[in-house]
Amino acid sequence: MALTRGRTTDAPPLGCDAADLAAVEAVVAASGTSFGKGMRILPPDRRYGMYAVYAFCRVVDDIADEMGELDGKAARLAEWRARVAGLYAGRTADALDRVLAVVIARFGLRQADFEAVIDGMLMDAAGPVVAPDEATFDLYCDRVASAVGRLSVRVFGDSSEAADRVAFHLGRALQITNILRDVAEDAALGRLYLPRELLERFDVPANPARVLRARGLEGVGRVLAGRARDHFRAAYRAMARCDRVAMRPARLMGATYAALLTAQEKQGWRTPERRVSLSRPRKLLIAARALVG
Repeated sequence: MALTRGRTTDAPPLGCDAADLAAVEAVVAASGTSFGKGMRILPPDRRYGMYAVYAFCRVVDDIADEMGELDGKAARLAEWRARVAGLYAGRTADALDRVLAVVIARFGLRQADFEAVIDGMLMDAAGPVVAPDEATFDLYCDRVASAVGRLSVRVFGDSSEAADRVAFHLGRALQITNILRDVAEDAALGRLYLPRELLERFDVPANPARVLRARGLEGVGRVLAGRARDHFRAAYRAMARCDRVAMRPARLMGATYAALLTAQEKQGWRTPERRVSLSRPRKLLIAARALVG
């Protein structure tokens, strides 16, 4: 049976039903993200484990982002919280449940980390996040990024305390980079994830409709970029204490996002509507260096 291009085997990854694996992989493919390609560096069991984690994150994120009232979205996220609890009690209902149940058991994933991701989605579902205070900003980064990291490092193959430190710092570094890169896109949706204290420090209005033309936005961007750099450095230090092979995907993500941050710092925040990106040759070079470094 063929589950992915170029791979045919009589033993499906994780011992799961091939149709269930295909359904999970279809969620990843439908997202249009390059995530699936990046995870091809992993052995099949771990690759499909990451597909399942990503599919879970994609589904709950879509609930938070969809149109509708908070009560409806909160109810659907509450259903997912119950579904996660059910997985730990041995209950499954569909293909994603069945694959996730195997992944949880195989890699020792923690229920609290799934619940933290759902809590992060609830923060978005409650309405556009606008200029959160520093504590809320950090909590949001932990829930929507570092919690995903804590799930991921276990699938990668390292459940040590050092791996959790990688998740803590790399998750924050990646999320801050995304926030700095997407200021204009978020503002168009009525969102403003930049911390209120920094906005006040640089005299930037806590208003998505006015933030893009504020002179002080450059200062806010520079400070947050420096904070992201600190998290990248701390993540790399923690990686040095982890299983080297297990950290290959983390190194790849870290190197790619660090390059995006560099591009954003070079461009600055005077024209935030110009979203920075990396060329394909640049991505390939970054990947090669990260995977052999």
